Amino acid sequence: MMWRKRTLLLCALLSAFALSAWSQDAADSEAVRPSGVSGPVRKAKAVTARDTDTDDADAESKSAQKTKSSKSSHASSHRKRAKVKQDTEDTIPAPTEFTPEGIPKTSAASVIVVDANSGKILYEKNPDQIRPAASTQKLLTALIVAESGFLDRAVTVQPVDTMADPVKLNIKAGDTYQRIDLLRALLVKSPNDVARCLARDNAGSVQAFAEVMNRRAQELGAVHSHFVNPNGLPVPGQYSSARDLSLIARAAYANPTIRSIVCLPQLVFRYANGRTRELENTNKLLRRVPYCNGMKTGYTDAAGKCLIASGTRPGKDVIVVVLGDSSSRVWRDASALLSWGLLM
Repeated sequence: MMWRKRTLLLCALLSAFALSAWSQDAADSEAVRPSGVSGPVRKAKAVTARDTDTDDADAESKSAQKTKSSKSSHASSHRKRAKVKQDTEDTIPAPTEFTPEGIPKTSAASVIVVDANSGKILYEKNPDQIRPAASTQKLLTALIVAESGFLDRAVTVQPVDTMADPVKLNIKAGDTYQRIDLLRALLVKSPNDVARCLARDNAGSVQAFAEVMNRRAQELGAVHSHFVNPNGLPVPGQYSSARDLSLIARAAYANPTIRSIVCLPQLVFRYANGRTRELENTNKLLRRVPYCNGMKTGYTDAAGKCLIASGTRPGKDVIVVVLGDSSSRVWRDASALLSWGLLM
């Protein structure tokens, strides 16, 4: 009898202990289960040394990826800010300063503003300073080609024509084009290979064409210039001045063919193989200033930023020549002088 009572008491104690342990496990499970998630909670796996190494490697990899992504995002953000800044600088010029006489101040080495019709000089600054003209002298190349006529005739590109880095249209030897198509490309996009092709086609060689250039310049009164090639790439003995270039520009402005080309903001050029390419005019003023209708840009390290700009309003046409300017000022200087000249 005593033995039975002891057995029942022991069973009761064991049952109470088991119930207490079960209740604690349940409470613990509810405490760690995320809100709104039902079902059993998976226990954490024991961490070993190998697992630690693997986790650290993954962490470093993720960190490296994050850093790379951060750098990439930073670089992308920097490029976007730079583009926005450039676009802003291109579209919103800084205020122009003026002399007591109301003439826009410029940072260019040489400047001249002339009436395109009468030739009257409206303003000048070091107009006879001898300077490299860069690609602005392609106006003379274009003038000679336009005046020679037969612009619908075919021109076959020769290997020697393609030797004209750095700015090229990449016309290929053996390809055939009409003169007028090459002339348009020359004045809109300013490719050096096209200038050589037109020069060789016109005079037989670049050297012979340079003689034609110098002869025509003399006829126009540009007596302080000497040209050696048709594209303006720097070579010894090649030079001009703002005054001489204004005389050449006036003759080019009076030529209907050139006048109809230099005002084009863009042009579609068709290669001999049928491929087309849109050429954007290097003269940014055509897209920014409504009264600008030409003419030609130029740049080399020696020449600096150069621009011959033309503009018109009813009853008046003005040509501005800006030589030896900076990238940040050339458009502002030329547009300010053009506006001033047209409103005089």
